[in-house]
Amino acid sequence: MDLRQLTTFYVLATTLNFHQTAARLNYVQSTVSAQIQALEEEFGVCLFDRLGRRVVLTDAGTRLLPYAKQMLHIAEEARLAITDDHKLIGTLTIGAPETLCTYRLPDVLHKFRTTYPQVRLLFNPMPCEELRRAVRDGSVDLVFVMEEPVSDSMLQVEPLISETIQLIASPHHPLAQRTAILPGDLEQETVLFAEAGCPYRLHLQHLLRAAGIQPLSTLEFDSVEAIKQCVMVGIGVAMLPEVAIAAEREQSKLAILPWAGEQIVLVTQMLWHKQKWMSPALQAFLTIARETLLRSQERQADGRGEEDEKEDRHISVASVP
Repeated sequence: MDLRQLTTFYVLATTLNFHQTAARLNYVQSTVSAQIQALEEEFGVCLFDRLGRRVVLTDAGTRLLPYAKQMLHIAEEARLAITDDHKLIGTLTIGAPETLCTYRLPDVLHKFRTTYPQVRLLFNPMPCEELRRAVRDGSVDLVFVMEEPVSDSMLQVEPLISETIQLIASPHHPLAQRTAILPGDLEQETVLFAEAGCPYRLHLQHLLRAAGIQPLSTLEFDSVEAIKQCVMVGIGVAMLPEVAIAAEREQSKLAILPWAGEQIVLVTQMLWHKQKWMSPALQAFLTIARETLLRSQERQADGRGEEDEKEDRHISVASVP
């Protein structure tokens, strides 16, 4: 038994898929099979059942899994103990929807890359409906989602930021002059929707169906930026997260309409597999993401930007005698 065999066992136990395991480890599939077979012969037990195309852990495999995870963790600690622990290495694969990729995560990625430049980051913008599936099957190490609080027996979930989804229009749109907007007021409007499966699209569609409202017309976009541009020139109305419209709202390019219907509140959350080995690189990324996003929420709640915060720090330092 060696660490390569244990690593292969651990990844296969997480993905339950030979092809995905081979892809993650840069092996051909026959190498994965050979390493698993070698482990099974050494222990004298079957670690996986092959049921057609399905792969299932046996009782023996289930008992081995926590020990394999612990041994790999100790091996990583030993490696770090004899190297510079400020120079984390490895690869992290992160998934997120377009909204978070654009408006929430750039600061996180910049901070992590600056702090740990030797960690290879693979950042995958993904459709909303694919994110949970990707983290369950091990295609990615971590995903960020913006939706209602997630409850999933396979996943570790950490909520970070809650925000209201806002109904928006051009400041010159007739609805921008109203004091209250109900679902029925959208019946004669063009509604701009985000991609299929997007949580705030699904919520708005549900609200309209529940009220028996069919908008005059609808348009679908894969890009939040495209939605905003079309709203600004008066093509229609849309519902988008506060973080996506903050700059345009401050510049009076978009108007938040006084929506009097049911409020939509979504949560930015980090999700990772409960059985995943928490490498030092992943732990470091979680810490930086947590600190950066919570700090950004505090600035947003105070109506302050990062430049304001930097200016305050400069004043505080300059005032010290």
